[in-house]
Amino acid sequence: MFRHVKKLQYTVRVNEPNPGLANLLLEQFGGPQGELAAAMRYFTQGLGDDDLGRRDMLMDIATEELSHLEIIGSLVGMLNKGAKGKLAEGTEEEGELYRSITGAGNDSHLTSILYGGGPPLTNSGGVPWTAAYIDTIGEVTADLRSNVAAEARAKIIYERLINVTDDVGVKDALGFLMTREAAHQLSFEKALYSIRNNFPPGKLPPIEQYAHTYFNMSEGDEVRGSWNSDENFDYVANPQPAVDGGDGLAHVTLPADQQADVDSLAARTASDPDVNPLTGAEAGSKKPQPDV
Repeated sequence: MFRHVKKLQYTVRVNEPNPGLANLLLEQFGGPQGELAAAMRYFTQGLGDDDLGRRDMLMDIATEELSHLEIIGSLVGMLNKGAKGKLAEGTEEEGELYRSITGAGNDSHLTSILYGGGPPLTNSGGVPWTAAYIDTIGEVTADLRSNVAAEARAKIIYERLINVTDDVGVKDALGFLMTREAAHQLSFEKALYSIRNNFPPGKLPPIEQYAHTYFNMSEGDEVRGSWNSDENFDYVANPQPAVDGGDGLAHVTLPADQQADVDSLAARTASDPDVNPLTGAEAGSKKPQPDV
C-alpha cells in the first residue's frame, strides 16, 4: 500500500527559471540512470526476494527513489515555470519567446512546446523512458552488484548536473540526491556481503581449469597488478588457440540426412578461386579490365 504525503522529502528552492537546466535534469527523471528506473528496478527485485530483510531494504529504497523522482520533477516544473506562462499566455513577441526557450542550446524547447513545461518521462534528449533500462536478472548477488553500479552511475550524473548550474537552491537539492545515491550504494554492498557465498553468482561452480587464469589478449607492454598478478591468477602471456588443447575449430554432429543436405548446399554454393569475374562496378570504370 502506498500513501502520498503532500510534502517533499527534501525542501526544494529554485532561484530563477532556467528551461535549459530543466531539460538537463530530465536525465534523472526519465533517463537510464534516473530515479524512475531505480525505483522500478528495486521494486521488482523486492517483490521477488524471499529474504525478508533484503526485501524490506529494496522496498524502502524503491519508495525513496519515487520521492526523489518527485523532487526532480518539481525542479523541472519550477525551472520551466516562466517559459510555461509565457507560452500559455503569449505575452511576448514570437521572436523573443522563441529565443527565451531555445537560448540554452539544448532541447529545452521540446519540453516547453510538447509538454507545456511539465516533466515528461524522457531523458534530456527527448528519448522516452523504457523498461529496457531495468537490468534485473533474478539472481540476488548479480542484481545487488548491478544496483551498486547503478547508484554509482546516478551519483556521477548528479555531480555533473551540479557542475553545470550556479543556482544555489538547485545545487542544494541535487547535493542531497547525490548523497542518497552513495547511501544506497553502501546499503546494497552491505546486503551483498551479508550473503556468505556471494561469489561467483549463481549455483554452478566455475570450471577450475579456467577459473584463475588470466589470458593476455593484447600485444605490447602489459601493466601487471592484482587483477592479473601471479598471486591471484595463472598468467598466460601468449595464449594460443585452442586453450582446451583441441583444434580450435567448430564442430557439429548431424543426422545423416541433414549432413547430406549441408554437403549438397556447400557444393552448390562453393566459390571458384581460379576465376576472376568482371563485376558491374568494374564494367563501369575506365580502368583496363582483365580478360575473363
